[in-house]
Amino acid sequence: MYATQLAAYKTVRKEAMSGREIEALALTQAALSLTECQKNWDAADREAKLGEALKINQMVWTIFQGELMKEDNPLPKQLRADILSLSVFIDKRIFEVMADPAPEKLTAIININLNLAAGLKGQP
Repeated sequence: MYATQLAAYKTVRKEAMSGREIEALALTQAALSLTECQKNWDAADREAKLGEALKINQMVWTIFQGELMKEDNPLPKQLRADILSLSVFIDKRIFEVMADPAPEKLTAIININLNLAAGLKGQP
């Protein structure tokens, strides 16, 4: 019974969110999935969860890359270039973690995601 109500609430909440809020939420959720992997590094299902968390992060950043490359993107060119530079770093780090997994390699991705999410939400 409560599951249906919760699903309805989430749908309404997403429909009421701005683009920036959705982007911030996506970055935060991606960071939290990596944090969970980092905290439970020795878990039996770590490989599957890490793969999924990295896939989600890569998808979020790929969407950002596509949006930042559009000519009609309203952000200043320098800011777009800076975020694209971050996305290149994120891509490289994701591939590094895939090739040679280590929990400390996740920290930079987590921190960048959370800091960018905070900026999107207007938080210091």
